[in-house]
Amino acid sequence: MFVARNLLVSALLLLATAAAGQQGGDLQAQILYAYQSEDGNGLVNLIQDLTTQVRADAANAPLRYHLAHAQYRRGLMAGAHAAHQAESAFADCIDALKPLLSRDVKSVEALILQSACYSGLANHRKIESVLLRSRSDERLKAALKLAPRNPRAVFLASMDGLRETKPGSAEQQRAFAQLQLAVQLFDASSATSVETPGWGHAEAYLALGRELQSRGDQLGARNWIEKSLIAAPDYKEAQRQLAILVRR
Repeated sequence: MFVARNLLVSALLLLATAAAGQQGGDLQAQILYAYQSEDGNGLVNLIQDLTTQVRADAANAPLRYHLAHAQYRRGLMAGAHAAHQAESAFADCIDALKPLLSRDVKSVEALILQSACYSGLANHRKIESVLLRSRSDERLKAALKLAPRNPRAVFLASMDGLRETKPGSAEQQRAFAQLQLAVQLFDASSATSVETPGWGHAEAYLALGRELQSRGDQLGARNWIEKSLIAAPDYKEAQRQLAILVRR
């Protein structure tokens, strides 16, 4: 009887874990779909729902991470045309991750996402931009030290390098090689996992396609942009980039 009860408890725990993992995967998919399809209203609704859930369960680290990720996507989507909304979203993303990092300063994924949000916020707070970029760099360097082959960390570092270096310089070549490495790491990583977020694949493929296009490699560019659309068929930014490339 005791053994049977233990087996039942174990089975229930496994089911609960599986359900939590499924929910996490579903939330991530919803956030990415709303961002890639440029569904601003859908993303706002997700943020509102996740905010309510986090208030009810403040210690739930995965929920808090998903909320921060949705806020990050909201900031990217708002961009320059809705600067106030973007600034608010990036700031909320940073704040949402603070409790996670206060509990675990070695949380690689939280460090990566907060780095991205500090970088986004720096674009909108010009007076504080130097300080904010410094914080972004600190988080990303800490993440890379802990997990040097994390595809999201390598990808964000490569994009920083490409943005900040001169065309044709040795530094830019190193950043380009880092972007190529990020794509390889994404190819070798799982698209979705309970423990590891799965975002970044489509963005990295698109970024490599654009970089190849800027270097005159039209065929290589098309291959990677199409791969981005295989990973995310509703990715409007990739659709537009492919249309531009085809017209040339």
